[in-house]
Amino acid sequence: MSHSNKKWQHLLELNLAILCISTSGALGRYISLPVPLTIESRALIACVIIYLFCKWKKFDFTIQGADLRSVLLSGILMGVHWVTYFYSLQMSNVAIGMLSLFTYPVITSLLEPLLLKTRFQRIHLLLGAMVLTGTVLLVPEFNLEHDYIPAIALGLISALAYSLRNLITKSKVGSYNGSVLMFYQLVVVSVILLPSYFLTDLSQLPEQIYWVLLLALVTTAIGHTWFIYSFRNFSVTSASFISSLQPVYGILIGMLFLKEYPAASTIFGGLLILASVALESLNSFKSDPAQKK
Repeated sequence: MSHSNKKWQHLLELNLAILCISTSGALGRYISLPVPLTIESRALIACVIIYLFCKWKKFDFTIQGADLRSVLLSGILMGVHWVTYFYSLQMSNVAIGMLSLFTYPVITSLLEPLLLKTRFQRIHLLLGAMVLTGTVLLVPEFNLEHDYIPAIALGLISALAYSLRNLITKSKVGSYNGSVLMFYQLVVVSVILLPSYFLTDLSQLPEQIYWVLLLALVTTAIGHTWFIYSFRNFSVTSASFISSLQPVYGILIGMLFLKEYPAASTIFGGLLILASVALESLNSFKSDPAQKK
């Protein structure tokens, strides 16, 4: 396969990962469990699925002692990202939550040159502005009439945690299999949130377990693991900007399965995000491949 074809293949794989992650919005509509219980259940089930997959593929689970702290920290950050994002959505609305979270490509573009010693690109500030503007337009009811400051703060914490988790994972993905890294991150989340099974009401869990299973399998085990694999072929900043397609895919999934059709402003916002992703895709193709290793 030619070098150009491989790049397009990697881009397709990254988009499929983002599409899987995008199912979280639609699936979340059917899950009304307490946030810690939802996150614990998805993490625990996904952890078992990935463990079985790794055993089947005979992946090496060994983590060097010097890397244990980084793997532990990345798991903690993943848990913080999920919990704060879900609470941000509960305290505000989808628009506020999405806008707060999708500051993470901009945060990543500022942190990656500092932490991974890559070259800072000013175009990422423009692309970040396009993504944030598009996100505002995606949901027509976006407004700041209510006191959404706590929700925005949680959303920004979620974005920062996700950026740091991705950067730490990027630094280890060359040494360890992506599925193994995701497995250990899920182990950390599962252990930390295990008390939720004893501190929350479990009466609704049996009737919602089907949706939780889908969230664990499609969104978490497949989507997030595949996203980690993309770090071998893209800088974290490029992968983050391309992942801005997540709300666009989420809207398309909502159209197909929930019969929710977007307004004209939402369509324009989606086109703005698509334009920023197209520009970043072209930019990543022209970049020095050494930056993506």
